[in-house]
Amino acid sequence: MTQVRNAVATLAAGAMLAVACAGTAGAQSYPSQNVTMIVAFPAGGLADIIGRLVASKLEARLKHSFVVENRGGAGGNIAAKTVAGAAPDGYTLLTTTSGLAANLTASKNRGFEQSDLRPVAFVAFSPDVIAVHPSNPAKTLKEFVANAKEKSFNYGSAGVGTGPQIGAEYFFKEVAKVKYVHVPFQGGAPAITALLGNHIDALVLTLPPTVPHIRSGAMRGLGVANDKRNPAIPDVPTYGEMGFPNVYSGSWVGVFAPGKTPDTVVAKLNTEINTAMKDPDALDKLAKAGFDPVVKNVAESNTYFKEQVESWGKMVRAIGFSN
Repeated sequence: MTQVRNAVATLAAGAMLAVACAGTAGAQSYPSQNVTMIVAFPAGGLADIIGRLVASKLEARLKHSFVVENRGGAGGNIAAKTVAGAAPDGYTLLTTTSGLAANLTASKNRGFEQSDLRPVAFVAFSPDVIAVHPSNPAKTLKEFVANAKEKSFNYGSAGVGTGPQIGAEYFFKEVAKVKYVHVPFQGGAPAITALLGNHIDALVLTLPPTVPHIRSGAMRGLGVANDKRNPAIPDVPTYGEMGFPNVYSGSWVGVFAPGKTPDTVVAKLNTEINTAMKDPDALDKLAKAGFDPVVKNVAESNTYFKEQVESWGKMVRAIGFSN
């Protein structure tokens, strides 16, 4: 009987060792084919800028193509649902923003649950900015809000449920207490086009895609929702400087995988992304675009995402928002 038990124990240990070795081998051989990175918003927006930067760096490091596909719509939920239902093998990834955290509370029919996606890495963070067309009579955020007390306005965003839209709703409704109409677009790029054409009164987006237009004078930045000015647009004051203290809103960009993707694959991707984004070239591109780099390991990324879901959930409930 003792010999039988010993044999069983030996077989069990061997099986466990085989599983561990298989996991290690899987991580070492990953990727063995091209990887699809689905960006949750159209080309030219916040997620697209970072997604393409990450893809190019990973291609150089891992010697396989990271193909970027833009699937905008539903505030990022269409892309998130696609990746949530993909094979959990690391070959289909999601690049999205903090709108994902907000949507887990705000969206009732999103088609996926929090557990269907797992964070791989958080890459960058940037504050939100409110901007207007140069022909707008308001030269400052204080003037814009004062004018809005007399006449309602409309503002554009990258879509219902995105982080900047939630932040804008909170600011306009709870802080400024003005009347407004939200005009949602399928991503930041079409929203920017609408403002450049003077088809909307204002625009609220996470900073990076607006930077070249604010610098050129094609749009006027009124304020950044942060505790300090951003070096990419140093002449644009904070909300606090305009008389609205403690109003902070911004977006992170992160990479996610299907929920059951093996730990070894997620760990390898996390390490590769963090290493790639420490490259001086990547850091320079982030800074010029208005991003702050973010580096978190897998455990820290999991904790951070849970905190973000809770934080955005509180804001969503405070303004009574749903989509």
